[in-house]
Amino acid sequence: MAADLSQLVKAYDVRGVVPDQWDETLAELFGAAFVRVVDASAIVIGHDMRPSSPGLSRAFARGAAAQGVDVTEIGLCSTDQLYYASGALDLPGAMFTASHNPAQYNGIKLCRAGAAPVGQDTGLAQIRELAEQWSESGAPAPAATQGTITQRDTLDDYAAHLRGLVDLTAIRPLKVVVDAGNGMGGHTVPTVFEGLPLDLVPMYFELDGTFPNHEANPLDPANLVDLQKRVREESADLGIAFDGDADRCFVVDENGDPVSPSAITALVAARELAKNGGKGVIIHNLITSWSVPEVVKEKGGTPVRTRVGHSFIKAEMARSGAIFGGEHSAHYYFKDFWNADTGMLAALHVLAALGGQEGPLSTLVAEYDRYVGSGEINSTVADQKDRLTAIRATYEGREGITLDELDGLTVTAPDWWFNVRPSNTEPLLRLNAEARDEPTMEKVRDEILAIIRA
Repeated sequence: MAADLSQLVKAYDVRGVVPDQWDETLAELFGAAFVRVVDASAIVIGHDMRPSSPGLSRAFARGAAAQGVDVTEIGLCSTDQLYYASGALDLPGAMFTASHNPAQYNGIKLCRAGAAPVGQDTGLAQIRELAEQWSESGAPAPAATQGTITQRDTLDDYAAHLRGLVDLTAIRPLKVVVDAGNGMGGHTVPTVFEGLPLDLVPMYFELDGTFPNHEANPLDPANLVDLQKRVREESADLGIAFDGDADRCFVVDENGDPVSPSAITALVAARELAKNGGKGVIIHNLITSWSVPEVVKEKGGTPVRTRVGHSFIKAEMARSGAIFGGEHSAHYYFKDFWNADTGMLAALHVLAALGGQEGPLSTLVAEYDRYVGSGEINSTVADQKDRLTAIRATYEGREGITLDELDGLTVTAPDWWFNVRPSNTEPLLRLNAEARDEPTMEKVRDEILAIIRA
């Protein structure tokens, strides 16, 4: 396992195939490296339902305890439940999950006390360096006094905290289908939803890290098909899908039609602004819909546009004192939740908004979904830079068109915009386009794809 861990340590987390790329021996080194880099005296650790998660998690705990650090294990949990524990206990944390990746993968999401993110520039690079050194030279020397490893159940406290952030007292009875995708939503949803006037129809709540029914990645439309069908069959008011570690939530309306994460961002932003007296900063990344900044301004708030990626969003949340942030990928960030992302809290907002009025969800979200989007379209390319240069050359200097390079290349016209960004890990370009109507969006989308794929 010695030497180069660059394929394992990504921009925001550790992620790779077990045991080919990493195993419990390396997890132990990561545990020791983590506590040294964040200078911890105590940490909290949780894990998802993957077959390799308990062993990797316990090895990480051993590595940390050997350095004299006390470890609290909260066991099976969602990623946002680990963030809750990090915030409530004011401890650095480690979550063992590979989110929506296939079963043979696993990973670690790391945070400092108060759920502050640990990314490449905020400690992850140093953790990798230490682990690489030790994998070659042998484990670090243990501390004179070993730390303790104790267990603690935080599920009830997590659920109570979330429910204290949303007023659910006035909601009418709703029938809701929830697809947990055999992921951690099956563990958290029953406790969080308990006692609410909901007729809950559970799908794939059995914890199974081999994902026997479908991949736990609701961003891929193929993984929403079962939920859409069930919502129609049950004549439900809405459907909710969670990803593998249940930190993202996706919503479908009473017709089984997906509600765009941008519309959910705008809806929750409006509710958070109302709660905050109509004032506050709302973060949105540069590929969320035009609807988001429009709604934020209409409700009295200040929209702030950022790059894509949770470390950028969380940093900007902290810098600007934002009350809420949302991404196209269905990550939702709340000031009241230590600036961390929680799909469960977003889901509670949707239930409160829908249950607080009489109309169907499709009517409710229409106010927040004003444009036509392409969704994210990935293209494999030989040379990312060359294709971006070709796109820039096509649009530069055209009247009424602006270009910016906050993240990839964004081109904006009066009736449409698009963004093309390179993947950090694969030879891909990612296209997102939006326009005021379908024909315009399709024309713009096809024009750019022709350049990308030329």
